[in-house]
Amino acid sequence: MTFEHLGFSSRAIHAGQEPDPTTGAVVPPIHQVSTYKQDGVGGLRGGYEYSRSANPTRTALEECIAALEGGERGFAFASGLAGEDTVLRALLAPGDHVVVPSDAYGGTYRLFDKVARPWGVEHSIATVADVASVRAAIRPQTRMVWVETPTNPLLGIADIEAIAALAHEVGALLVVDNTFASPYLQNPIALGADVVVHSTTKYAGGHSDVVGGAVVVAPGATTRDGESVSERIAFHQNSMGAVAGPFDAWLVLRGLKTLAVRMERHCDNAEKVVAFLQGHDGVTAVHYPGLPDHPNHDVAARQMRRFGGMVAFRVRGGEDVAAKVCAETQLWILGESLGGVESLIEHPGRMTHASVAGTELEVPGDLIRLSVGIEDAEDLIADLGQALDRLT
Repeated sequence: MTFEHLGFSSRAIHAGQEPDPTTGAVVPPIHQVSTYKQDGVGGLRGGYEYSRSANPTRTALEECIAALEGGERGFAFASGLAGEDTVLRALLAPGDHVVVPSDAYGGTYRLFDKVARPWGVEHSIATVADVASVRAAIRPQTRMVWVETPTNPLLGIADIEAIAALAHEVGALLVVDNTFASPYLQNPIALGADVVVHSTTKYAGGHSDVVGGAVVVAPGATTRDGESVSERIAFHQNSMGAVAGPFDAWLVLRGLKTLAVRMERHCDNAEKVVAFLQGHDGVTAVHYPGLPDHPNHDVAARQMRRFGGMVAFRVRGGEDVAAKVCAETQLWILGESLGGVESLIEHPGRMTHASVAGTELEVPGDLIRLSVGIEDAEDLIADLGQALDRLT
């Protein structure tokens, strides 16, 4: 069965997930196995020989997420950073140059700065919400432009279509981290991206019970030298080995089945929380692409289905007050990560983005980041209100 003509939720539930041919089970089995019996030397059943190279449960996830992103091929990894590292190793070489966002996840920047740069891959920083800034950061050696949209943690919006055209003008690949939006809200490949990366720990898994990553490659994507991007990623995934285990793959696959309905509730709740924050005297700024005064609101409205469940805001009183607000909520859980059914609150400067302190990516000390869950919005607002009322 082909899935291209089906809607998002139909693909999420069925792509890569035919009922088990032996038992008729409607949920793919967890193939908790390391090796496979061969029918004679080199006679592989379904192409499976060793689970680092391929595993049926992982295959189901890879086929599903590729279908959701409109990609040629998907790859599942042990973490989002494992997937990102594989992309860098597969598609870059010493002497190459990458443009990276000025507002990015601290772990991603650490990968570029502390791992890729000593390997010989240089980077320049650009404000990805400004196409002119990206253009100015490009060098003759640029082989890749890397964007997050929305960005982490300030919720900046990159114009994927415009940056894809710019990257392709100079023979570079565009990689888009689609974690904050999820495949339900945004499809970068349809807008010209060559590679999409995800931390499937977040919205794809959705229940804070798994760590994983995914890479999806656009149909026909090739390197400047004409090599297949999918084949390069596949070779390095197997050679480097940071693959998703079968149980982790199964958990992410289960999460994807409900992604559409969860994202609608995340967005509903986020919009209500944003409206509350805008009216609170202790809040000095709210960052959310759904706001008409967001600098790239029109771009977000054009390329996203809705505006997501992530919100950032700044508080009166500075860094110490922001940290205290994070510590004093009761329903909002103080913790890193995002995209789960439960609402999380964190202080980026001291938590997720501590690794970029003192760099061009340093975030404001008075900033608070929210991952808005699917609880009752009224309860979430009341809890934020009591902390803000007492401390700001």
